[in-house]
Amino acid sequence: MTPLLADVIGLIGSALFISAFAYANVVKTLDKVLFNLANLVGAILLLISLSVHFNLAAFVLETAWGAVAAVGLVVALRAKWRKPPA
Repeated sequence: MTPLLADVIGLIGSALFISAFAYANVVKTLDKVLFNLANLVGAILLLISLSVHFNLAAFVLETAWGAVAAVGLVVALRAKWRKPPA
């Protein structure tokens, strides 16, 4: 992977994080599936970027962020599947 491609992938991941954060702060009812999915994909994209431009602190942060988002996504999906149709 070229350094430029790694930068583009990392910037897309960053844009997902920022978008998810902005979304969480403007909506009345948070769609936890969408929120956690955006955070998980953002973390994965940044980890891909870090495979070219490694930084230990960023790697630890993105790994933790991705793990929290993955757990949150599973919890949100389980809650959505258990909820009876309205």
